[in-house]
Amino acid sequence: MTHTLDDRAEPSHLVADPGELLAGQLDYYRATLLQKLDGMPEAELRTSQLPSGWTPLELLHHLRHVERRWLCWGFLAEQVPDPWADDGPGGRWYVPDDVTAGQVRAEFTDQCEQSRAAAAGGRLEDRAAVGGRFPTSGDAPTLGWILLHLLQEYARHVGQLDIVRELADGAVGE
Repeated sequence: MTHTLDDRAEPSHLVADPGELLAGQLDYYRATLLQKLDGMPEAELRTSQLPSGWTPLELLHHLRHVERRWLCWGFLAEQVPDPWADDGPGGRWYVPDDVTAGQVRAEFTDQCEQSRAAAAGGRLEDRAAVGGRFPTSGDAPTLGWILLHLLQEYARHVGQLDIVRELADGAVGE
Protein backbone atom coordinates (compact mmCIF):
# COMPACT_ATOMS: atom_id res chain seq x y z
CA MET A 1 0.00 0.00 0.00
CA THR A 2 1.37 3.43 -0.95
CA HIS A 3 0.60 6.35 1.32
CA THR A 4 0.78 10.01 0.43
CA LEU A 5 0.62 13.22 2.41
CA ASP A 6 -2.97 13.60 1.21
CA ASP A 7 -3.96 10.28 2.79
CA ARG A 8 -3.94 10.65 6.56
CA ALA A 9 -4.92 7.06 7.30
CA GLU A 10 -2.78 4.85 9.46
CA PRO A 11 -1.65 1.64 7.81
CA SER A 12 -4.06 -1.22 8.30
CA HIS A 13 -3.65 -3.21 11.49
CA LEU A 14 -3.32 -6.23 9.20
CA VAL A 15 -0.03 -5.04 7.66
CA ALA A 16 2.63 -7.60 8.57
CA ASP A 17 5.57 -6.38 6.50
CA PRO A 18 7.79 -4.21 8.76
CA GLY A 19 9.01 -2.04 5.86
CA GLU A 20 5.50 -1.31 4.67
CA LEU A 21 4.42 -0.62 8.24
CA LEU A 22 7.28 1.84 8.90
CA ALA A 23 6.72 3.63 5.59
CA GLY A 24 2.98 3.84 6.22
CA GLN A 25 3.39 5.13 9.76
CA LEU A 26 5.89 7.75 8.62
CA ASP A 27 3.49 9.01 5.97
CA TYR A 28 0.68 9.01 8.52
CA TYR A 29 2.72 11.24 10.84
CA ARG A 30 3.88 13.47 7.98
CA ALA A 31 0.26 14.00 6.95
CA THR A 32 -0.87 14.47 10.56
CA LEU A 33 1.75 17.18 11.04
CA LEU A 34 0.44 19.06 8.00
CA GLN A 35 -3.16 18.59 9.08
CA LYS A 36 -2.39 20.09 12.48
CA LEU A 37 -0.99 23.19 10.76
CA ASP A 38 -4.02 23.54 8.47
CA GLY A 39 -6.22 26.50 9.32
CA MET A 40 -3.60 28.36 11.34
CA PRO A 41 -3.16 31.91 10.10
CA GLU A 42 0.38 32.81 9.00
CA ALA A 43 0.79 35.03 12.07
CA GLU A 44 0.05 32.06 14.36
CA LEU A 45 2.39 29.83 12.37
CA ARG A 46 5.14 32.36 13.11
CA THR A 47 4.28 32.87 16.79
CA SER A 48 5.75 30.79 19.57
CA GLN A 49 3.53 29.54 22.37
CA LEU A 50 6.44 28.04 24.29
CA PRO A 51 9.34 29.26 26.45
CA SER A 52 11.81 27.56 24.07
CA GLY A 53 10.65 29.95 21.35
CA TRP A 54 10.06 27.65 18.36
CA THR A 55 7.09 28.30 16.12
CA PRO A 56 4.90 25.83 14.21
CA LEU A 57 6.42 26.99 10.91
CA GLU A 58 9.93 26.51 12.29
CA LEU A 59 8.98 22.98 13.35
CA LEU A 60 7.90 22.17 9.79
CA HIS A 61 11.15 23.65 8.47
CA HIS A 62 13.14 21.60 10.98
CA LEU A 63 11.46 18.33 10.02
CA ARG A 64 12.21 18.95 6.35
CA HIS A 65 15.89 19.13 7.23
CA VAL A 66 15.66 16.10 9.53
CA GLU A 67 14.33 14.09 6.58
CA ARG A 68 17.12 15.37 4.33
CA ARG A 69 19.86 14.67 6.89
CA TRP A 70 18.78 11.11 7.61
CA LEU A 71 17.76 9.85 4.18
CA CYS A 72 19.54 11.91 1.50
CA TRP A 73 22.76 12.83 3.28
CA GLY A 74 22.59 9.87 5.66
CA PHE A 75 21.25 6.76 3.93
CA LEU A 76 22.20 7.68 0.36
CA ALA A 77 25.37 9.63 1.27
CA GLU A 78 24.43 12.38 -1.17
CA GLN A 79 26.58 15.46 -0.91
CA VAL A 80 24.10 17.93 0.57
CA PRO A 81 25.19 21.55 0.88
CA ASP A 82 24.88 22.72 4.47
CA PRO A 83 23.20 19.54 5.78
CA TRP A 84 22.37 21.14 9.10
CA ALA A 85 20.93 24.18 7.29
CA ASP A 86 20.25 26.94 9.75
CA ASP A 87 19.20 24.60 12.53
CA GLY A 88 22.61 23.10 13.25
CA PRO A 89 23.19 20.81 16.21
CA GLY A 90 21.53 22.56 19.13
CA GLY A 91 20.55 25.52 16.92
CA ARG A 92 17.27 27.26 16.15
CA TRP A 93 14.91 26.28 13.37
CA TYR A 94 14.79 29.80 11.91
CA VAL A 95 12.49 30.68 8.97
CA PRO A 96 13.18 34.13 7.44
CA ASP A 97 10.25 36.55 7.25
CA ASP A 98 10.38 36.61 3.44
CA VAL A 99 9.80 32.85 3.22
CA THR A 100 6.07 32.13 3.22
CA ALA A 101 4.30 29.32 5.02
CA GLY A 102 3.34 27.96 1.60
CA GLN A 103 7.00 27.83 0.58
CA VAL A 104 8.00 25.99 3.76
CA ARG A 105 5.15 23.53 3.26
CA ALA A 106 6.09 22.93 -0.39
CA GLU A 107 9.74 22.37 0.54
CA PHE A 108 8.64 19.91 3.23
CA THR A 109 6.37 17.93 0.89
CA ASP A 110 9.07 17.89 -1.81
CA GLN A 111 11.57 16.56 0.72
CA CYS A 112 9.11 13.87 1.83
CA GLU A 113 8.89 12.70 -1.80
CA GLN A 114 12.69 12.56 -2.00
CA SER A 115 12.80 10.67 1.30
CA ARG A 116 10.24 8.14 0.09
CA ALA A 117 12.29 7.58 -3.07
CA ALA A 118 15.50 7.20 -1.02
CA ALA A 119 13.96 4.52 1.17
CA ALA A 120 12.00 2.76 -1.58
CA GLY A 121 15.02 1.08 -3.10
CA GLY A 122 16.37 -0.26 0.17
CA ARG A 123 15.74 -3.12 2.53
CA LEU A 124 15.46 -2.50 6.25
CA GLU A 125 18.72 -4.36 6.88
CA ASP A 126 20.68 -2.28 4.35
CA ARG A 127 23.34 -0.08 5.91
CA ALA A 128 23.61 3.60 5.02
CA ALA A 129 26.20 4.44 2.40
CA VAL A 130 29.41 6.00 3.66
CA GLY A 131 30.78 9.34 2.59
CA GLY A 132 27.84 11.53 3.54
CA ARG A 133 26.67 11.78 7.11
CA PHE A 134 28.49 8.58 8.04
CA PRO A 135 32.23 8.63 7.35
CA THR A 136 32.83 4.90 7.92
CA SER A 137 30.80 1.74 7.58
CA GLY A 138 31.14 1.17 11.33
CA ASP A 139 29.07 4.31 11.91
CA ALA A 140 26.40 3.57 9.32
CA PRO A 141 23.00 2.57 10.72
CA THR A 142 20.53 0.36 8.88
CA LEU A 143 17.63 1.77 6.89
CA GLY A 144 15.29 0.19 9.44
CA TRP A 145 17.01 2.07 12.28
CA ILE A 146 16.85 5.34 10.33
CA LEU A 147 13.14 4.96 9.55
CA LEU A 148 12.33 4.10 13.15
CA HIS A 149 14.37 7.08 14.32
CA LEU A 150 12.40 9.35 11.96
CA LEU A 151 9.14 7.88 13.24
CA GLN A 152 10.17 8.64 16.83
CA GLU A 153 11.10 12.20 15.83
CA TYR A 154 7.69 12.73 14.22
CA ALA A 155 5.79 11.20 17.12
CA ARG A 156 7.52 13.54 19.56
CA HIS A 157 7.09 16.67 17.45
CA VAL A 158 3.47 15.98 16.45
CA GLY A 159 2.68 15.58 20.16
CA GLN A 160 4.37 18.89 20.89
CA LEU A 161 2.41 20.49 18.07
CA ASP A 162 -0.84 19.20 19.63
CA ILE A 163 -0.06 21.28 22.71
CA VAL A 164 1.05 24.33 20.71
CA ARG A 165 -2.13 24.23 18.63
CA GLU A 166 -4.33 23.97 21.71
CA LEU A 167 -2.54 26.94 23.27
CA ALA A 168 -2.82 28.94 20.02
CA ASP A 169 -6.48 28.48 19.22
CA GLY A 170 -8.00 25.77 21.36
CA ALA A 171 -7.95 23.07 18.65
CA VAL A 172 -7.25 19.67 20.18
CA GLY A 173 -5.53 16.71 18.55
CA GLU A 174 -7.23 13.51 17.64
